[in-house]
Order: sequence, then C-alpha cells, then structure tokens
Amino acid sequence: MTVTAQPSADSALADLASTTPGSDSRLAPRAWLHTDAPALSLDGEWDFRWSPVADVPVPGADDTWGTLPVLSHWVLHGHGAPSYTNLQYPFPIDPPHPPEENPTGDHRRVFSLPSSFDAAARVVLRFDGVESHFRVWLNGSLVGWSTGSRLVTEFDVTSLLRPGPNELLVRVHQWSAASYLEDQDQWWLPGIFRDVTLLARPTAPIDDVFVRAGWEPVLGSAATAGTAASGRPSTGTGTITMPTLDAAFPVRFSVPSLGVDVTWGSASDVAPITVEGVEPWSAELPRLYDATLSTGTTAGGRAGGETVSLRIGFRSVRIEGDRFLVNGERVVFHGVNRHETHPVRGRVFDEEHARADMALMKRNNVNAIRTSHYPPHPRVLDLADELGFWVILECDLETHGFIFTGWVGNPSDDPAWRDAYLDRIARTVERDKNHPSIIMWSLGNESGTGRNLAAMSQWVHDRDDERPVHYEGDYTGEYTDVYSRMYPTLQETESIGGGTPTPLLECGPAEAARQRSKPFIHCEYVHAMGNGPGQIAEYEALVDKYPRLHGGFVWEWRDHGLLTHTADGQAYYGYGGDFGEVVHDGNFVMDGLVLPDDIPTPGLAEFAAVVAPVRMSSSDTTVLVENRYHSASTAGLRFCWTLSRNGVVEASGRLTPGVIAARASATVPVPDEVLEAAAGTPAPGDELWFDVTAELAGPTAWADTGHVVARTQRLVASRPADAPRASRRGWDGDRLGDGTFTARGDLVGFKGHEVAGPRLELWRAPTDNDRLASQGGYETVDPVLTGGVGDPDAPASAVRWTERGLDRLTHRLVSVDRTEHGLVQRVRVAAANSGWGVDVTHRWTLTDAGLQLQTDAVPFGAWDVTWPRLGVRFDLPVSFLDEQATWFGTGPEESYPDSSHAARVGRFTAPVRSLTVEYSRPQESGHRPGLRSLAVGDLTATTVGAHRAGFTLTPWTAQQVTRAGHPYELPKPDHAYLYLDAAQHGLGSRACGLDVLPEHQLWPHAASWSVVLG
Repeated sequence: MTVTAQPSADSALADLASTTPGSDSRLAPRAWLHTDAPALSLDGEWDFRWSPVADVPVPGADDTWGTLPVLSHWVLHGHGAPSYTNLQYPFPIDPPHPPEENPTGDHRRVFSLPSSFDAAARVVLRFDGVESHFRVWLNGSLVGWSTGSRLVTEFDVTSLLRPGPNELLVRVHQWSAASYLEDQDQWWLPGIFRDVTLLARPTAPIDDVFVRAGWEPVLGSAATAGTAASGRPSTGTGTITMPTLDAAFPVRFSVPSLGVDVTWGSASDVAPITVEGVEPWSAELPRLYDATLSTGTTAGGRAGGETVSLRIGFRSVRIEGDRFLVNGERVVFHGVNRHETHPVRGRVFDEEHARADMALMKRNNVNAIRTSHYPPHPRVLDLADELGFWVILECDLETHGFIFTGWVGNPSDDPAWRDAYLDRIARTVERDKNHPSIIMWSLGNESGTGRNLAAMSQWVHDRDDERPVHYEGDYTGEYTDVYSRMYPTLQETESIGGGTPTPLLECGPAEAARQRSKPFIHCEYVHAMGNGPGQIAEYEALVDKYPRLHGGFVWEWRDHGLLTHTADGQAYYGYGGDFGEVVHDGNFVMDGLVLPDDIPTPGLAEFAAVVAPVRMSSSDTTVLVENRYHSASTAGLRFCWTLSRNGVVEASGRLTPGVIAARASATVPVPDEVLEAAAGTPAPGDELWFDVTAELAGPTAWADTGHVVARTQRLVASRPADAPRASRRGWDGDRLGDGTFTARGDLVGFKGHEVAGPRLELWRAPTDNDRLASQGGYETVDPVLTGGVGDPDAPASAVRWTERGLDRLTHRLVSVDRTEHGLVQRVRVAAANSGWGVDVTHRWTLTDAGLQLQTDAVPFGAWDVTWPRLGVRFDLPVSFLDEQATWFGTGPEESYPDSSHAARVGRFTAPVRSLTVEYSRPQESGHRPGLRSLAVGDLTATTVGAHRAGFTLTPWTAQQVTRAGHPYELPKPDHAYLYLDAAQHGLGSRACGLDVLPEHQLWPHAASWSVVLG
C-alpha cells in the first residue's frame, strides 16, 4: 500500500556541501539502552530507487520502484559498485563540496504502528548507521537530515505519525561534505546498513543514564591476590555514581546480587552508592552485575513507566606517571584493530558472526580491541563486556586524504568544521559511555592535527574524566593522555620505553620529554598483510623489558575481501581495482590475521604464541611457569606434559604448580619419566621432546575444555642418525635404485612415477611484504647503526630480486660423472645479463635407505642482494595433490625465520592441498623448516646431516604464483611441486612497517643439504 502524501522539493543539495553535521531536528545524543519500552523494527524489504547523481526529483507515488533489503549496501546488490581506497579520496579534494556524480538511493517503507504504541507519550525514529548523508520524510513531511555514517541519529516523529499506514522515505547520498571526514582505510559502501527502529517513549521515561562503577581493593588486600576456588582477585569496594540520569522521577535502582535497591524521588536525591564485597571487572575476569532502572515506585512499576537493564562492571582506570592502570595494575594490550566487514554483507551486523569472531580472538590470546576507525555496532560492545576485552573506542573520523595536499584544507584545523567534530565525538561517547570494556576514548585516526581535535579532547575530558583520551596524530602530546604511534622501529620503541633517547617524530626536546613521561601504546604495528607479519616477538620483548610500553594493536583483524565472481562464474574475494574504480589501493585492504572466509592465518597462530598470557620454559630439572595475566590466577588452567620420541607420545601426565596469582610465577620439577629418558642413551636418529601445555580446565564462553592457551617444548635427548650406508647395488642401465636418470644426470622417474629435478631455486612468489616498501629497506643499511632508520631509497625486495633475475634463472650443465653407486652433476645457474650466479653440485648416492641427494651451492660474482630462498625443486605427478602428507618436523602451520614461535616439532598429517594458504593475492606460502621425514603417496623424503632442509609441497611453481593476482588466475595444476629449501628469507612487515631484520635476512652463502628419497 502506498500513502498518497508526497514530499516536496527542497534545498537538500545545499546541505550536501554543508559542514553542519545535520538538521536542528535531530535529538541530542544519549546512551544506547536496553529497555522494555515498545519498539518496532523497520528492517526488512524496502522499496528502492537508485540514481547515479544527486540532482534528481524526490520520488512520487507513481514512480517505478524496485526493492532492496534494509539493512544493506546498495553497491553489494547491483546498484553501482564498491570502491576501496586507503588514503585517496575517490573524488576531487575540494572541501566541502562533494562531486556531482553522487550516487543516490531512495528507500521507502510503509508501516503501521502496533497497539503497544498506543500509550506512548512520543515516538522516536532511530537510525543506527547510514552512509553517508541521509534525509528523512514521514508522510510527506520533512523530518530532518544527518551525517556521521557510523553514528546514531534520532528524530522525534510524534507529530507526523497518523493512524493506519505511514510512509517513511529516506534518501541517502553516497557523497557529502561529511565524506571528507570519513576517509577510513576500508570500502566505501553507501546505504542504510544498521538498524532503523521506531521507539515508543513512555510518559515516565528513562531517556539517558551514565553509570560509573569504580572499584578499589579492600584495605590490606591487593588486586593481585587470587583465590584457589575462582582465580578471581580479592573483592573490594564498588562505588556506583550517575553523573547523568535523565528520567521521570521517582526512579528505582536495583542490583539484586549486591543487595542494592534504592528509590530516588528527584534528581537531587541521586547519590553515589558504595557496596562492599564487589568483584572487579577485567578483560580476563569480566564480572558483570545485572542492574535495572525503573520509573515505577513499586516492583510492578506503574502505567507509563519504563525499565532499563544495565550490566555493570566495576573497575578503575587511571594513569599514574608512565603507567596505564586498570584496578591498580598495569595493562598490556595484546590487541587487534577491528573493522566491521563481511565478504557478503559488508558492514551489516550479524550478532552470531560477531560473537564467533570475538570468541576466535579470545582463543588466540587477543585481549584488546581498537574499534578502527569508528564505533562498531553497539552489540559488539555488549559482547566485549561479556567476553572480556580492553576496548579503545574510536570516533568516526579520518581525513587521511589531505596528506596529498600537505594537509592544506584539512578540516581538523578549520573552524568551519568545529561543530561537526564536536558532534561526532559527543555521539560516540554518549552512545557507549556505560560499557566497562571501554577504557579509553580515541578521537579518530589519521586526521592530521589542529584545533578541532583539541576541542574534541577537551569535550571528552569534561564529559568523562575517568577514561583517558587517545589520538595517534597528536605527535607532540598537546591534548592527549597517552603517547601512541604507528609502526615505529624497534630502536625507536626501545628509546621510548627507556633506552637511549633518540629524537621522536615531530617532537622537539621538551615535547619528546613530555611524550616519554606518558604510557606508550602501539595503536598499529606488525601489519598483517598476506604471509606475515614477522617481528611480533621482537616488539613483545620490548614490552616485557620496559613497563612504560603497554603493548599494542595489530593491523588488523580481518581481510576486507568482497565475494564476487569472474565473467564465467568463478567466485573469489575482490579487492581494490576489481570493481572498476578510477583510483584505488589494490589489495592493501587484505591485511588481516583472518581471511575473508573466516579462516585464521598462520600469522594469527604466531601472534597467539608470542603473546600467550602464561609463559613456560624448562631446564634440565625444572619447569618455570610465569603468569602474565593482568588479574586472573591460573586456577582455570591445567598443565599437561608429554614425552615424545620422534613425534610419538611415550608418556604423559599433569604438572601441579598450584594456583599462581596474576603476575606471579612458580617452578615445578620435571617429571621423573622425562629425567630418566634424558639420562638414557637414545637410539641413532631418536629425538625425545618434552612438551608442556597450559589448557583450559573447564569450558568458557569462548572455548571448550582442553583449549591450549600456551605451550613450550624442549629437546631433552637426541642422537644423530647413522649415515646411510652405500648400497652394494649399482646402475642398471639408466636406473639407480628406484630412480631413473637421463644422460644429463636429471632424475626423471622414481618408483614408476614421472618426476623432474632437482632444480636449484632462488625465487619465491613475493609476499605482500616483499612487494611493498612503506618504510626504508634494511638490506642496504644496518638498522643497529642507524637507530632503526631504513634506507629510504631502497626499493621493495621483490623489485631488487626481479632486477637480478632471480625469477628467471637459467641452468647450464657443466658436467656429469657416474660413479659405481651414483652420479655427480655440476650445474652453473645464473640469470640473463648477469655476471653472478651459483655453482651447484648434485651428488646422488644409492644407499640402503634409498637415493641420497646432497646439494652443494656456492655463489660466485658480486652478489649485492638477498635471496628469497635457497633450495631445490622436484616436479611430482599431479595425483600427489590428492594425497595426505605426513611429516615429522616443524608444524603444524608454515613458519619462517621471523615468524616461528607457533611452530613446534612433531608428527603431523594434512591433505596436500591444505599445506599452502589461499591468500587473496597468491604469494609464498607453506614453508615448513626443519624437516626430518615426509611421506606422500609412496614417496618418502628424509633429511640427513646436521642441516635439515625445510619443505613446501604445492600445486604451483613460485613463478606461476607470482603471475597470479587472484587465486582464480592460477593455472590448472599439472604437477605437485616439492621444494626442499636450505633456507628462506624472513617475512618482515614492510607492506606497512619494518623490513626484514638483518638476523632474518638470507644473504648469498655457500650451503650444503641432503635428503634421502625412498
């Protein structure tokens, strides 16, 4: 049914270029509350009409409409296209004017009020998220307009409603003046993507409340004291205050579990409430107390009243000197930057998915979230309160594109934009002020600096003097409470922590001293793009060493890939440039610890291992257990051990270190079985490994019993294997044992399979960190001597490698010599137009264990560049891709020189096709160093000698992977490729961070490695 009344034309286009945040008809911002007052969701199928420009008539009753789900982004439903930029504005930088090519979507919905609204004193229309500028009409009358895509807007529509059908029309423009304030590193996705709700406001309402719940330990006890029964800190004194209570009095406040039940007759009666025996809230022990506020004078309430439900968490947030403290103890952030993104829904919220995502964070030792770069859906913060995360809540603000004008015209320092800035921070703080998980407010991200940011900070301090203010762009510390940086070098980080002082970014001496006096946070570090990041452990070691350093937030949690399809229907995850954008930033949006399809990357496992809240190490006789939790004891954990021989468990049991309080440690003796095994004489080739795991002793809201929180491993005994003995058998024509060779000395068959190899390889498909060069290179300078500053003129590693021809090596046979039990093949390897290369000798010997290959590689010439890898490649039948691989070595996931803490030595099994990671841009993946033995199909490979090669088993050569921009561009596999690498170059984080550190670089050197094929 369509209502006949229609809106008239207005001056909406003028508002698109206004720095004003919205119309005066918008209601003042307030808390997002859980209430029993009636509400009507307007989410569902709406009428929809799309135009590529803004200057179109307001739709009439007889216009042609399609349909669109609300909530959605219209570009994900065939209207226009999404676009991705990191820094760039996808329109001219001409503030405050948007482009004339301004896609516009008209949304129409007809509704009738339910009978539950009959007693309402007024009705409020709430929009939780609309990108980017929207204008609202109800029954043909203009309601108002607003901006602030990730912020709540409310209008009073009481006078415009009528009995029976009502027509709501919402016009959304993709671009507006506000778009200059929303240049976050993400997809531009216009539409109504968060809830649209009608709220019936009672005659005796609770319109707003600000609950503060402070906590102090009981005199004589300490927050560190854990009880064996619960692992909780000792109880203390809680103080509940309400700086804001906008309600119709009398108001009844109740916290049943604490025995609180008070009624305030008027606003002047509202007073702090002190309660003893309160358990504090923390990210590790997220104790919440259910509370209600009611406008009833009795338990049953009164007609026209309202009850609001709250979940209160008691905690204190303070900065003392250069320490950031919650409940009196230093906080270390092991955090991630979290965007709202889904490959199909975009930023449309799904609570089940969000809960699963945040449970995955908890299982991987993530304890903190920075809401980059805007407030999330409000239910995310409810989940953060419940599951337990330290949250830095960030305002919906970024003007990064002004970097291209030298920050000329940047709204952050333009008085014309002051109201817009203050409006955004007010709507951020007011909506989410009641969440105990939020322990810091952030003004926004990468918006330069200026008077409007300073005004925002002052507003926050005036409104909420408990929580500190964060903003990374305040380099000199003029208006923020913590010192925050993105991607500083290790040397600069150490300087900030307390090492030898060095100049700080944009700081003079006095400003640098001021910043060094504050707590320090890496609001972004170790950029998790593609295969990586490296160097997590090096940063964490500095946090351990210097208490001023409070950890940081990995950029970022999840890849932003959008599910799309090729012309012939192949599905893939698209990134910048895949949707016809005029300007874009490519796959820089694929930079998360989790892939678009929810699969964790090996980088996430590495992060979890490095930041594990329980650190364990063992000596010959004892195991040291260190509790690094902020507030939890180890009462909820059990400590299990195993003794394995060559990856097979021989003994197991439990360690009993007792309950260890937060920040305390204990030692326990190594089990007798392990001591006895260590004292014995292992058989040749045996390795005895002692593993200890810290596991959940019971289920939690985010993991099941037995989930491994931390682990350690130690080699307690080993004995080198006896060298394979030369076989008495010799050549049989072109056959040597199970191998068939050409006259050139190449292996072409093994056990009846067609094979090819060995072929020296120096190339790997460049990772995103190999391809990009956001910071200076460490190949041409020593960061120890430069204070961590890389060579700004050094191109990306992949550029240097390509210039040297490492991807196109040629192989010249020098000689082949047959021996009685083998052959010696000498090959000279170099690239076209290159005077340097590698002399390679392959020595084949038939042994009782199989065919042994020893490869000796000796570089010659004036090499001036690192190598991506040093190894040999074998081409195996394609049928091997459908086999299971079983190996004894490092695993279970890939690892590299600067990303190896998650790896352990064991026996593992996996499908061959799962041994490499399907990154959204194909790149190097699947390397597992320290191989002992590998079995796939009827083929085995066993490393021998002191140096154990690593292996990669993949459907594609490194060159094929290099040429593909997406997985669908990879050719149909015709072989399985086995790489046996003596070494690989590190990963680094140079896509947006540090280059590979010198100790993890692979420079040309002579090497020798051996493997037995059986």
